[in-house]
Amino acid sequence: MASAWWPCLILALLSGLAASGFPRSPFLLLGKRSLPEGVANGVEVYSTKINSKVTSRFAHNVVTTRAVNRADTAKEVSFDVELPKTAFITNFTLTIDGVTYPGNVKEKEVAKKQYEKAVSQGKTAGLVKASGRKLEKFTVSVNVAAGSKVTFELTYEELLKRHKGKYEMYLKVQPKQLIKHFEIDVDIFEPQGISMLDAEASFITNDLLGSALTKSFSGKKGHVSFKPSLDQQRSCPTCTDSLLNGDFTITYDVNRESPGNVQIVNGYFVHFFAPQGLPVVPKNVAFVIDISGSMAGRKLEQTKEALLRILEDMKEEDYLNFILFSGDVSTWKEHLVQATPENLQEARTFVKSMEDKGMTNINDGLLRGISMLNKAREEHRVPERSTSIVIMLTDGDANVGESRPEKIQENVRNAIGGKFPLYNLGFGNNLNYNFLENMALENHGFARRIYEDSDADLQLQGFYEEVANPLLTGVEMEYPENAILGLTQNTYQHFYDGSEIVVAGRLVGEDVNSFKADVKGHGAANDLTFTEEVTTEKITLWNRAVPSTFSWLDTVTVTQDGLSMMINRKKNMVVSFGDGVTFVVVLHQVWKKHPVHRDFLGFYVVDSHRMSAQTHGLLGQFFQPFDFKVSDIRPGSDPTKPDATLVVKNHQLTVTRGSQKDYRKDASIGTKVVCWFVHNNGEGLIDGVHTDYIVPNLF
Repeated sequence: MASAWWPCLILALLSGLAASGFPRSPFLLLGKRSLPEGVANGVEVYSTKINSKVTSRFAHNVVTTRAVNRADTAKEVSFDVELPKTAFITNFTLTIDGVTYPGNVKEKEVAKKQYEKAVSQGKTAGLVKASGRKLEKFTVSVNVAAGSKVTFELTYEELLKRHKGKYEMYLKVQPKQLIKHFEIDVDIFEPQGISMLDAEASFITNDLLGSALTKSFSGKKGHVSFKPSLDQQRSCPTCTDSLLNGDFTITYDVNRESPGNVQIVNGYFVHFFAPQGLPVVPKNVAFVIDISGSMAGRKLEQTKEALLRILEDMKEEDYLNFILFSGDVSTWKEHLVQATPENLQEARTFVKSMEDKGMTNINDGLLRGISMLNKAREEHRVPERSTSIVIMLTDGDANVGESRPEKIQENVRNAIGGKFPLYNLGFGNNLNYNFLENMALENHGFARRIYEDSDADLQLQGFYEEVANPLLTGVEMEYPENAILGLTQNTYQHFYDGSEIVVAGRLVGEDVNSFKADVKGHGAANDLTFTEEVTTEKITLWNRAVPSTFSWLDTVTVTQDGLSMMINRKKNMVVSFGDGVTFVVVLHQVWKKHPVHRDFLGFYVVDSHRMSAQTHGLLGQFFQPFDFKVSDIRPGSDPTKPDATLVVKNHQLTVTRGSQKDYRKDASIGTKVVCWFVHNNGEGLIDGVHTDYIVPNLF
């Protein structure tokens, strides 16, 4: 499904480029050329890297391309990237000879106007345009002086959706020439653990792919690297053009010990819900099919082929009917019928006999199908625990009967009344797709464009497979009202097998101790409730802007950039910095029903002598040796705890003997250590007063 808006990007670089002596030039996209060893029209693209970090289904992608103008004159260098339609651009920069020019991301309509204005003035500008079934293309070009280098860097992000039981990350590979350093590097982190990971390329055989591709996963981490050499990029052993032209697809799924998973980060939560093993809810399907004259020929034949395959997948508990519309409306049966073997055979004969004729009456076709579903429910012709669906296919706009899009939308919305979803399939490009999409969305469904191609019948069948197996209906995601400030969509008509429902929201405060999520839905046999309860006792390791999240239930070791972190399940976390200092964070757990005490973390420094002499803070100021003297030991108010006089930092303090536990070696029992306690919040011992060391938050 297309996004509500596509971010586009405008680069207003005129003043900066002119000042650097680069000639201005209008937009131009370089075509594919077959020239020696990676040089096209005097320009060598010597490096392209796609770096992706996926955390909890959210992908952060950076595409970096570096080029040099090896010609004797200024040359135009173009950069184009094809993005998934569900992705959004967050940043773009252009660097020429070390000078970086940032871009501004604008919404589609604003960007289009600014783009046209920029190009007419000779400025450098980029725009996102549709490019095929799953992609949008971003393109920008700039003039580069002889001998100069240019770096394009595009950042885009997307939430990966679960489709037929797998998350899919789709990358378009089309460098157009041989590139010395070409690499796709993808790191995946999933707190639930990764259950499977695969990668494939449409442009290369498995034998060649295997030597350039590495993929692995273990526990919560997965990694995919595709790094073909120059020889592996060649379209033939002696060729100078590249065979890298097609789709590179990564698929994976996560472990599911429970139907849902709730993650809390920085005051926000995200709830993933995908139950497994539930029985399929019977469905009642009204197929509303356009048989107008424009469907004649291959389109109608492919529609028939797809419907025949769909009939093979219908279950005997399902009910169905066909509503055909052209200038008028006709039906296969007067009402929905059960998908028995006899009825399915009759349905196949009917589908094969469909013929094109007349004009396009979308309004009446849809209203007939909706009415049929409503009556089937009212007259108890379908099972009580079943769900209804309207699937409409058309290749054009309404041109007879009610033809106003807004009026058709109103009629359909009133007829459905929110009771079941509408799915619209637009065949080809000669139609008002926005109308189909808006009408589907406001009736809890979605629209899908079917491309006029040799596999159109498979596209139709693929859509049906997405909605063929509803496991729950009337799904409601409930959260504590006093704990959340904002929420994305949390009610859904259906949950389909192989998909996933994702709800995100903002918490009232970041200090939430626990969070409960309830999911309610109607199953095939009974009503079901799923409950997820989580706490914010998470461990998050940040590598620049990329977080890795763990829990105290993990046993894991992470090493990166000179840092080593080891979590010992339910005990402690050891953090070491190379050959330097080591810290131990101990999880102290108390009786859950204790009226006062709560679980807490103890922070310990194992080898403080390795810390810098400039280290300060409530603990750090004592990491280096300092002078003190204890004298005049005398009875205290508690006979078992004597008092004494402590002279330190030119202060004379009264201290009391007691004991404390050291949990560094034994996290459960600890070791008893005799010590002197300083009164009045350490006044006189610590620099300043204790309130100087209190901060509103850690980050």
